Amino acid sequence: MEFYQAFLTLTLVHLLGAASPGPDFVMVSQQSLVHGRRAGLLVSLGIALGLSVHIIYSSIGLATVISESSAILSVMKYLAAAYLIYLGWKGIRSKASVGDDVQQADVKPRSAGKLISMGFVCNALNPKAPLYFLSVFTLVLSPNMPIIELSLLGAWMMFIQMVWFGSVALVLSKPAVQAKFKKIGHWVDRVLGSVMLVFGLKLLFTSSTK
Repeated sequence: MEFYQAFLTLTLVHLLGAASPGPDFVMVSQQSLVHGRRAGLLVSLGIALGLSVHIIYSSIGLATVISESSAILSVMKYLAAAYLIYLGWKGIRSKASVGDDVQQADVKPRSAGKLISMGFVCNALNPKAPLYFLSVFTLVLSPNMPIIELSLLGAWMMFIQMVWFGSVALVLSKPAVQAKFKKIGHWVDRVLGSVMLVFGLKLLFTSSTK
C-alpha cells in the first residue's frame, strides 16, 4: 500500500477506534467534568503518549507474539482490571463539598505528571490494544516500511488520539457545561467511577484467550 493510501486509511480507522466508548473516554470525561480543562487535556495527552507503547512493539513485529500469548494478555488484563477498579472505587467514594469556598480550598489540583501518567497507564495497559494494532498493521502498515514512514504514521495516530480526546475535554470543560455539573461534581465522579468499575470487573472476568 502506498504511503498516502496508508495515511488516509489509517486516519479513518483510527478516528473510529478513538471515538469508540471505553475506559479512555470515561477517564477524560470524568477529569474534564469534575476537575476542569487542564485535567482533561493532560489526561488526553497521557492517553496519546500511551499509544507509543503499542506503536513501538507493533512496528518491530511483537504485536503477533503478544496477541497470541495468553500469558502476556492475562498479565495485561489483570493489571488493567486492577487499575480500572482502583480508579472506579476512588470515584464511587467521592464526597460532596460543603459549598464552593470549601470545595476550592479542599480540592488541590493534581500535578501534571500524575494526570499524564493516569492517561498513559490507562491506555498502555489496554489488553485489547495488541489485537487492534495487529489488525491495523496488517491492514495498513508493515514492519518492512521505512522507519521514517512508520514513525510518521505512528506520530499521526498519537496526534489523532490527542485531538479527539482533547476536543472531548474542551467541550466538557466549557463554563456552561461546568456550571451545570458544579453542584453535582461528586455524583459525576460516582457515576463515572461506577462505569470505570464495571469496565474493570468486565475485563477481570472476560477470558483473554481467543
